[in-house]
Amino acid sequence: QNSLRDALVAALNFHIFHEHAERVTLTTIAQMVNVLQAMILTDKEKMVLTPTYYTFQMYVPFQDAKSLPLAINDNTSYTLGAVTIPGVSATAARAKDGKLYLALVNTDPHKAVDVAVNVNGTKVNGAAGKVLTSATMDAHNTFQDPQVIKPAAFSTRAAGGKLSIKVPAKAVMVVALEE
Repeated sequence: QNSLRDALVAALNFHIFHEHAERVTLTTIAQMVNVLQAMILTDKEKMVLTPTYYTFQMYVPFQDAKSLPLAINDNTSYTLGAVTIPGVSATAARAKDGKLYLALVNTDPHKAVDVAVNVNGTKVNGAAGKVLTSATMDAHNTFQDPQVIKPAAFSTRAAGGKLSIKVPAKAVMVVALEE
């Protein structure tokens, strides 16, 4: 069953594609319904949206957007066994609607992380968007309970000229920065 873990992996792949936008002009999911990494599951007249579906939905502003350079200073890390990965993955873009979007993935399944946002040459007043997370990494939607995991609204205001975003553990977040 497609879970929050799959949603995080999808978002991390979006970040890789976006980082190489000058070479990667098109990506797609190979299959969408009733397969591994499905976006939608069906059973006769029933339908359920998966965490991967919601990740794709949240990243819509990045389609045909202009990729912007981004640096993460003092990034955290997550270690499991002999493998260590960056704790936070991030990407930014100026979308077709003119807004500046920031996408963040916290790969640590146990700890929230505070991200300080500094946008050179722009005064950011706040951020608003969606966050996708759950109590467990294997959380998933079922036909009996199709709303176990879905995006929730997120917003924060800048204070003292600084914008701080608390990204929950094991979460995907996409926000529009309010300039």
